[in-house]
Amino acid sequence: MLTASTKLDNYKLPLSQFLACNPFPEPLTQGFFYREKMRAIHHIAPNQPLQTILEVGGGQSGLTALLYPQSKITNIDFNPEYAKAACNQQERVNFVCGDATALPFADESFDAVTMFDLLEHVPDDQKAVSEALRVLRPNGFLLISTPNENWRFPYYQFMKSLCPSEAAVMAEWGHVRRGYTLAELKDLIKLPCEKYATFINPVTVLCHDVAFSNLSHRRRRILCTMLSPVTWLSYYLHQPQALGTETAYVWQKN
Repeated sequence: MLTASTKLDNYKLPLSQFLACNPFPEPLTQGFFYREKMRAIHHIAPNQPLQTILEVGGGQSGLTALLYPQSKITNIDFNPEYAKAACNQQERVNFVCGDATALPFADESFDAVTMFDLLEHVPDDQKAVSEALRVLRPNGFLLISTPNENWRFPYYQFMKSLCPSEAAVMAEWGHVRRGYTLAELKDLIKLPCEKYATFINPVTVLCHDVAFSNLSHRRRRILCTMLSPVTWLSYYLHQPQALGTETAYVWQKN
């Protein structure tokens, strides 16, 4: 929410303020991976006056509303319970219960569409992308984040005894696929990628995997705290196109 002290970097919330709004619990330890995701999304997000934005699968995080505090946001999600989330109670946010593969909106209705960590959950991803492009205005932007070809859980073999299996994690998270290569996304979207940024690299992934391990909450917190010096250093040194396990992308409709 905008306050008198909020300063806008033109149309996007400044990065430091955006990161400070990390909605994940324990954002500087067990939720640090979400900070990485937010930084990557901020990096690729166009700094333009987007009046209307559709957030597909926005759930309870409200990332798009945080990112673009001047825009009118429509958040469509399959779970009706998310309508009660605080982020969806804002005056400029409209929550709609619906399906990503059958969007209840007219053609060319939005200046941008965001799909953050969504496509890996959708069996008919081609239809979801087709629908997103249908409701997007010409010259509008499609923002996507998703695991890439480097994603696996846990990332390192030595963590397997501490973690649930990859199949169990994917089932719990509702993933129907591990992720996408850039080439696979280009084949789905049929447009050139304007910009991308990776996140959760081979060092910071340790904290991510500890956060989702079978260890007790107390032990997870202690281990993430112990890993913090190397996690933060690797986070600061990470470049947008360096090796990462997930990627944020932006595409512009012709």
